[in-house]
Amino acid sequence: MTARFTRRTTAPHTRLVAVGAVAVAGALLVTGCGDQTKKSSDSASTSSAPLASKLPAAIRDKGVVRVGSDIAYAPVEFKNDSGTVVGLDPDLAAAMGKQLGVKFQFENGTFDGLLTGLRSNRYDIAMSAMTDNKNRQDGVDPDTGKKVGEGVDFVDYLTAGVSIYTRKGQTENIASWADLCGKKLAVERGTVSEDLAKSESKKCTGGKKITIEPFDDDQQSQTRLRSGGADAASSDFPVAAYAVKTSGGGKDFQLVGEQVEAAPYGIAVAKSNTQLRDALQAAMDAVIKSGEYQKILTKWGAEDGAVKSSVVNGGK
Repeated sequence: MTARFTRRTTAPHTRLVAVGAVAVAGALLVTGCGDQTKKSSDSASTSSAPLASKLPAAIRDKGVVRVGSDIAYAPVEFKNDSGTVVGLDPDLAAAMGKQLGVKFQFENGTFDGLLTGLRSNRYDIAMSAMTDNKNRQDGVDPDTGKKVGEGVDFVDYLTAGVSIYTRKGQTENIASWADLCGKKLAVERGTVSEDLAKSESKKCTGGKKITIEPFDDDQQSQTRLRSGGADAASSDFPVAAYAVKTSGGGKDFQLVGEQVEAAPYGIAVAKSNTQLRDALQAAMDAVIKSGEYQKILTKWGAEDGAVKSSVVNGGK
């Protein structure tokens, strides 16, 4: 299978690289543990950070960026056996934190509620393998086409797509999205995989629609497939590839077909918070140029999704 990197929620992921070994528990990771708001240490680190002056004063003084994230999406973000938040996004956030002189504190939430939490000021940003697309930028419901909010801005940092996987040795003749007609598909609620399944189901003929089973997180979707309750599952490529590599020691699942609809992952920021948005873009660009970006992507098997620079609202 020669898939490429993909993304999550209203646009699929695209890419397939050997997914790296599970990260060392303490490496560069940002969690909610400990006192991350101590003035003495935080103010010192902030003052010495090269891009600290770009941050809004309130965040710079607090020393913490609150990150809404669905922390059940390995290898992008998840908890290891000791309960530490690890993954691609936390590593990138920690690297940005060095540039900005702040801690990125990951707070768990369901994926389909992250933008609501951002709008209500529960989080400063949302960073959770989230696909940057026009619907999210404009606050439009992809099902109805109606505006449901003010939308968000995105700081893009990766390219990815969507993949399908089945139980190993039981592909049910599924090799593409068209082959899912008449089949049961497990997905995470609010993701590009769910959106794409709805779109593809409308194309099915002979009354054989796709039976879509949405779950609160990707692990539940995997459990449903593993138990035989679904014919296939779909998620962003890096997540699907990681599940195929690790679940049951690599004996549970297999990828089928190609990764589709590659699009950017973006960090979501309220449209009113342009200063924070621009600070994050500058920090991500610095991480990319330093070479640390490539090391982090390689660590998590995501190097095929690398970008040369961070842009704002690059999704279509």
